Amino acid sequence: MFQILDEDGKVVNEDAMPDLSDEQLQEIMYRMVYTRVLDQRAVSLGRQGRLGFYAPVAGQEASMIGSHYAIDKEDWIAPGYRDIPQLLWHGYPLWQSYLFSKGHYKGGQMPEGVNALIPQIIIGAQIVQTAGVALGLKKKGKSQAVITYTGDGGASQGDFYEGLNFAGAFHVPAIFVVQNNQYAISVPADEQTAAETIAQKAVAAGIEGIQVDGMDTLAVYAATQKARQNAVDGNGPTLIETLCYRYGPHSLSGDDPTRYRTSEEDDEWEKRDPLVRFRKYLESKDLWSEEKENEIVDEAKADVKAAMKEVEETPRQKVSELIEIMGNELPNNLQEQLEEYRAKESSE
Repeated sequence: MFQILDEDGKVVNEDAMPDLSDEQLQEIMYRMVYTRVLDQRAVSLGRQGRLGFYAPVAGQEASMIGSHYAIDKEDWIAPGYRDIPQLLWHGYPLWQSYLFSKGHYKGGQMPEGVNALIPQIIIGAQIVQTAGVALGLKKKGKSQAVITYTGDGGASQGDFYEGLNFAGAFHVPAIFVVQNNQYAISVPADEQTAAETIAQKAVAAGIEGIQVDGMDTLAVYAATQKARQNAVDGNGPTLIETLCYRYGPHSLSGDDPTRYRTSEEDDEWEKRDPLVRFRKYLESKDLWSEEKENEIVDEAKADVKAAMKEVEETPRQKVSELIEIMGNELPNNLQEQLEEYRAKESSE
């Protein structure tokens, strides 16, 4: 397992330390703290009934932020439904992510200039999409990469193997990140595969593979940076397995992690908290303070409040609006339904 910082925030692999300025190190921590607050607020809003579907991310900030910080703005992201933080830092507005949670069609409209697909609900489907987008970039001669994310459960899907095989065969500029947070809902990772690691599955696809400490944001950054460079240099795709842990439930849709996880296991992973680890490292370099962190917490809370205000002022979605975005040219049956609902809605 590739690691740079240990649980106490001490450097254990000096040779692998990425070339990041003090300002960049602070920016990574800023994003991780901001993301943790967004997650806490989203869980609260979900339990109040003010959001729809939501998959918590606490515990995976180092994996998400470290990997995203290593790609360029021009690169593409093909996320799963848990990967909202990466989209937000890529330019997807917070208020739209909340509309996406609520199933509103406006939440599924990526702003112009944001190179990203809408979060994939079908588990593993984004792996095949990534292979296709990456092949398109290669055929156009673009110096861009595509990064995609799934969990350990996603690595058990057929789409995962098909996508990796296609990407390897066509030598496309793709980065496949499997965030192994130990459980696919309630099924532990060691019951999903007999392989010792998910990273080694790269061998069968003929591509690079690496297992990274997913609670160490510097290690994740360094591994992703190398994978991106290989991709744009024409050296093919990489599979990165980040070992991490989700502190909350799989989603707010009725999952109770106490039914399949022990308090002892939770406590053990709490000691590896990515924010605590990176905070200790920055504090040892006099780059972080409690005051700075509190400012970020307040900023994130204010942004959530403003985003929710915009969401709650957005008109409810009409059935006709949903039908309208089903395609550029609607088939006859959908066109008939569209006209029917437009007439119905205009009379209400």
